[in-house]
Amino acid sequence: QVQLVESGGGLVQAGGSLRLSCAPSRSVFVINAMGWYRQAPGKQRELVASITSSSITNYADSAKGRFTISRDNAKDTVYLEMKSLKPEDTAVYYCNANMRTYGATGLPSDSSDYWGQGTQVTVSS
Repeated sequence: QVQLVESGGGLVQAGGSLRLSCAPSRSVFVINAMGWYRQAPGKQRELVASITSSSITNYADSAKGRFTISRDNAKDTVYLEMKSLKPEDTAVYYCNANMRTYGATGLPSDSSDYWGQGTQVTVSS
């Protein structure tokens, strides 16, 4: 089973920066849209930013002007560059990707949504 592997979370002071990365654990047939979501304690998971296969981006209002989503299709990797971080950005950040993987027969599967395990981002005041 393919997994999405995230990295780059951590503890940072307000005003600081972090870069999150996410990629599949093994080769896949194709990756369509990718995105980053976050979930703070006691709150619902929310979209932070998304990017299509042709690099069209979409941002939550809270992320506009501070966060940048990008992808490297050669590496099957999506990034989230976060600047001017605020304490309210503290959350577990999850990577999401709509992908076609390879089935047991080696043929491409249908598209499905996959989630990473989450990476903690903590912004101290």
